Amino acid sequence: MRFFAGNRVTLLHNGAEYFPELEKAIKNAALEIFLEAYIFENDNTGRRIAEALQHAAQRGITVHLLLDGFGSKSLPQEMLAGMIQAGIQVLLFRPEVLSFKFRRQRLRRMHRKLVVIDGRIAFIGGINIIDDMHTPKQVPPRFDYAVKVEGPLLRVIHAAARDLWARVTWTHLRREWGYTKGRTAASQPCGQQRAALVTRDNLRHRRDIEQAYLNAIAGAKQEIIIANAYFLPGRNFRRALVNAAARGVRVILLLQGRVEYLLLHYASRALYGNFLDSGVEIYEYHKSFMHAKVAVMDGYWATVGSSNIDPFSMLLGREANVMVEDRGFAQQLRQSLMQAVARGATQVVRERWKNRALAQRILIWISYGVARFITGAFGYGREQEPRNL
Repeated sequence: MRFFAGNRVTLLHNGAEYFPELEKAIKNAALEIFLEAYIFENDNTGRRIAEALQHAAQRGITVHLLLDGFGSKSLPQEMLAGMIQAGIQVLLFRPEVLSFKFRRQRLRRMHRKLVVIDGRIAFIGGINIIDDMHTPKQVPPRFDYAVKVEGPLLRVIHAAARDLWARVTWTHLRREWGYTKGRTAASQPCGQQRAALVTRDNLRHRRDIEQAYLNAIAGAKQEIIIANAYFLPGRNFRRALVNAAARGVRVILLLQGRVEYLLLHYASRALYGNFLDSGVEIYEYHKSFMHAKVAVMDGYWATVGSSNIDPFSMLLGREANVMVEDRGFAQQLRQSLMQAVARGATQVVRERWKNRALAQRILIWISYGVARFITGAFGYGREQEPRNL
């Protein structure tokens, strides 16, 4: 991981701030657009972005649209056909094929949410191309973040988007869509922030995002705040948080409170006992569905990206996070997270957790056992059994 100075990294809260910025950048594109998304939904937001991409392609902009074959499997063929007809180059990462065979490769998804426009502006975060209000029975908008990046880090982000696109064109036998060499990203300083791009794949960068977290946790001296929608960390990550709390660091976990994925929801709660016994503070966000994957440490180091802290993101998915070393940015993110804790979350109290109903204990134990089995069955490491279930 290499940090580059001279960047301007802008924090964007939810789709309400992200999508207007994305649309504006698409409309101002002059040469090319790379857009990677796990989910591209056929709702008002999806149709708006699709229309903006179509208009860009029709005025001669080269538009590369890479969607995950599982996450975007519900996108209507008519919508895909309309984008292709407009001149957009559309590829699916590992398209879903009807099969009764269950293989580990099918779990390797393209979970990145990354956009690069003209090599001069990029967007990275946890926000898919989906409306904030898309989830049924949701009143407040989905809670999530993205960042807009300008400056020297664009060289790295641009190269990451270009390289993944080139790999997928080969698997689809679409060599004519291969990236044209010679275009370079803007690299002139335009801000004061140090930032790095950290990706996760199944080749050279299998543990990079996890290691970046572990390094930051190990160096924290005062405070660690992690907000993560799907939180089921491995043994090393759990141990790092417990060790941080033991040396006097305040550790705050803001986690999903609503049930979205039943298995992961209850499996993650198998870890609560050890964390609470170690002095880690746990808050469950109930105001709306939380999709954030962010962290702030010591009010200086921060990350925003697509990577959850669970086996699927840490061991299987293609992910992308931006790490920022800048007190102003980190304090802005911290303030937003602490407001979410105060206004939309409930603290998990240790004494009450110890006295929860037996039926809930059994459900948590079974869920964690199934999650461990799935992780181990596909050969991605063995997890240590937590205590205090």
